[in-house]
Amino acid sequence: MAPLTVATFNANSIRVRLSQILDWLERVQPDVLGVQETKAQDDDFPRDALAEAGWHAVFRGEKSYNGVALITREPAEEVQFGFDDGSDPTRLVRAVVRGIQVINSYVPQGKSIEHADYQVKLAWLGRIRELLEAHHTPQDPILWMGDLNVAPEPIDIHDPVGLADHVDFHIDVREKLAEVCSWGLVDLLRHHHPDEPGHYTYWDYRARNPIPEGKGWRIDHLMVTPPLAERSTKVWIDVEARLAERPSDHTFLVGEFDL
Repeated sequence: MAPLTVATFNANSIRVRLSQILDWLERVQPDVLGVQETKAQDDDFPRDALAEAGWHAVFRGEKSYNGVALITREPAEEVQFGFDDGSDPTRLVRAVVRGIQVINSYVPQGKSIEHADYQVKLAWLGRIRELLEAHHTPQDPILWMGDLNVAPEPIDIHDPVGLADHVDFHIDVREKLAEVCSWGLVDLLRHHHPDEPGHYTYWDYRARNPIPEGKGWRIDHLMVTPPLAERSTKVWIDVEARLAERPSDHTFLVGEFDL
């Protein structure tokens, strides 16, 4: 068996976080890092800097908004952007890495539960389920990663009562995510830490001292099919990266496997 390390990270501008990402890649040496919210048009994506450091990248972005990328040790194969109809190419990238189908997504946030974008978010998650049904089975090695903008359970958010109507925790979006995962996906962090609160991947910039006060959310995820879950050895969140100078409001979520 050979080790495999995967990670997801909402960079909130890959050019602003480039130094941090390069340092992190050098230190952790993942096989694949899925990045969301790159906020860079393709001509501005730091492909050369990553290549000089020995990394391959596939990406699709737009100015100031959205943007997804896969940064890999070996070239990704069968790369596709967007859904089957080509829509949302800056929010979804699919590729095969070491025989694993990797789906990296930046799910729409939704603004508020009264806003039309919230219905877009619910429908978007439904399209992920349709994508899985159309192309895969739960017996295939599938990894769905990214900023899914959903805290699945009360232990995944610091104030489940006060934030009950937030678009990232409202019961409708939680049920929609559960519906997607009922196809045959395992929440990898909960596979290893089933009942432990405080495993957060996002802390709001606007909160004062959010990390020491535990005011976080778990909205970034690694969801895998059972064959991968059975071979997973470890899941961890790099909280130190959120404490770095000029950090993203998210941090790296990492999964390790023996394949």
